[in-house]
Amino acid sequence: LLMIKNIKILELFTLGFIFPFSIVIFNLSQYILIALWAVFIYALILYFVLYKRKVEFLNFFKFSLKEHKKYIFFIFIRWIIISVLLFFFTKYFFPEKLFFIQKNNQELLFKILFFYPIISAYPQEFIFCTFFFLRYSSLFIEDKKIIIMSAIIFCFSHIFALNFIAPLLSIFGGYFFASTYKKTKSLMIVSLEHALYGNTLFYLGLGWFFWGGSVGQ
Repeated sequence: LLMIKNIKILELFTLGFIFPFSIVIFNLSQYILIALWAVFIYALILYFVLYKRKVEFLNFFKFSLKEHKKYIFFIFIRWIIISVLLFFFTKYFFPEKLFFIQKNNQELLFKILFFYPIISAYPQEFIFCTFFFLRYSSLFIEDKKIIIMSAIIFCFSHIFALNFIAPLLSIFGGYFFASTYKKTKSLMIVSLEHALYGNTLFYLGLGWFFWGGSVGQ
């Protein structure tokens, strides 16, 4: 048991800190999507082969609207409030980024809004919530600690963007998402919540700090 625990700690440290740091050190930020899917596939393999969770995986796509109605309403209200705050944050601190994509490439914006939930939000939430809670919950006695650790690693995974805005916003997002997953146990709900915030950031212009623009400088 001690060996298994040490393996999990080493794996967590490697995937959560060494791997993101290596992407920056070796200047591989432009390949972040490939890196994300590499970790996603690794997590899927462990999930199915080691934990044999095929049935549970399919159930994560289901959720009871009646059971989680109040919490879904809370998620929606929180998203509206934070979206307004993000709008004013962008307007006053980064006015040149406000509606940046709309002004330069509206077609790209539509592609991002459609593909981001599928190729980015969903695999991230499988990694940082579904897989993370299953694989590493035994390392944490309190639920609060595993939520905080998930948020910290989610934050650190965004250092590839080479600016402080992406990790700063990600620490809050990571906490929201981990809390939502802990509350609902639904990969679908947390992925949709992540998609809401991600698309909002791109729509407002702050997405520049997470993808492409800042990395390419």
